[in-house]
Amino acid sequence: MARSASVFVCSSCAHQVAKWHGQCPQCEEWNTIVEERAPTRAAKQRPVSAGGASNRPVIMREIASDSTPRLATGIAELDRLLGGGIVPGSIVLLGGAPGIGKSTLITMALGLMASAGRSTLYVSGEESAAQIRLRAARLEAGATPGALDVPVLAETDLDVVLAVIESERPEICVVDSVQTLACADLSGAAGTVGQVREVAARLIEIAKRTDTAIMLVGHVTKEGSLAGPRVLEHLVDCVLQFDGERERTYRTLRAIKNRFGATNDVGVFEMRDGGLVEVLDASERFVSEATCAPGSVVLAAMEGSRPLLVEVQALVSPSEMVPPRRLSSGVDRNRLALVLAVLARHAGVSTGSADVFVNVVGGVRVDEPGADLAIALAVASAASGRSLTASGEKPLCAFGEIGLTGELRSVPHQLRREQEAKKFGLTKLVTPERAGSLREALKLDHCASESLSARNAA
Repeated sequence: MARSASVFVCSSCAHQVAKWHGQCPQCEEWNTIVEERAPTRAAKQRPVSAGGASNRPVIMREIASDSTPRLATGIAELDRLLGGGIVPGSIVLLGGAPGIGKSTLITMALGLMASAGRSTLYVSGEESAAQIRLRAARLEAGATPGALDVPVLAETDLDVVLAVIESERPEICVVDSVQTLACADLSGAAGTVGQVREVAARLIEIAKRTDTAIMLVGHVTKEGSLAGPRVLEHLVDCVLQFDGERERTYRTLRAIKNRFGATNDVGVFEMRDGGLVEVLDASERFVSEATCAPGSVVLAAMEGSRPLLVEVQALVSPSEMVPPRRLSSGVDRNRLALVLAVLARHAGVSTGSADVFVNVVGGVRVDEPGADLAIALAVASAASGRSLTASGEKPLCAFGEIGLTGELRSVPHQLRREQEAKKFGLTKLVTPERAGSLREALKLDHCASESLSARNAA
């Protein structure tokens, strides 16, 4: 009887069993048994030639430097996030919610590279070749020349995809998506932990051997993280996260991991009829749309090495619900709860009987602590019903971290934030250097510190 080509391994303790179990017999963890490809006998009995040149360590100074130029995608924001372009032989993982524009972005990149004379390949396991052509025709009619010149392979069999990459040897290959490919040696369905791990491992092997840059498109979970095993993010060279709301036009592309460039950087795009358009100066767009109404504050945030001005809006409304609602879009909900608690304890702005809604305009997400002060000022302004600036003036700009004792703490790149604000005429700044505590910041802005309950009683 032929030996099975797969084994079942616990993802928690690496214990192997002959068949799938709901609970690991060794560590007793539930739902950790996944199917993986069994190593071949040749791999187990691989001879090691003592003294062979391939088995000797090499001093890094003696290694010849690779002068291969990077592959420019033709999209400036994407190239900047990648550190100047795609490195040949590297693996890039692009994740994002359904309908956010991942396929549009990669089709534009492949079309621009094809028009520049690069050899490309688009592997799709989700759409047929005819469906991909419809999108490419729309993009080529816009501002993406060469979109219809990209070779397309609609296939879900991993062995077929590897054979085509081996024969065609493209400079850049896109796999949309990695959860749709399946290895015939494993019995699990496509998208399972074992399948995704095996597919990624074999694609990485052929990428390093053929010097083909491969971009993997990945699904995300309902929490917004990349679906599949965590080891997938460790195996690839670069992880890009495509964020935004489908109802909004703005999209943000973040570099979460990059072995060949900077991380925690961001690129801003705008979705239009002809595809994605780069927003080279996003601060100008957001500042021009900012209002001086109560509950509006401009935040000077840092996205990697790039300052970004975004508008933070807050709405505080009396509520009959117990407990009242705390909803946020673009900021962490737990961070909002912390700011509300500090406002009530150290600044006298109570929102205990009111619904609080906070939104970062434009669908941008801000995760840094420097947004605390802008959130607090927006909530205090909305609670009092008073604007932070007079009519006709530029909006108020703020940034800073709030401590649990009500003090304001400095944040990195303060000078660059202030320069970005002054660049657009925002001279009214509230920073930790100008106010030592949250209560002082509220007085500095002429923002009422009366609680919502007191205002309602009056």
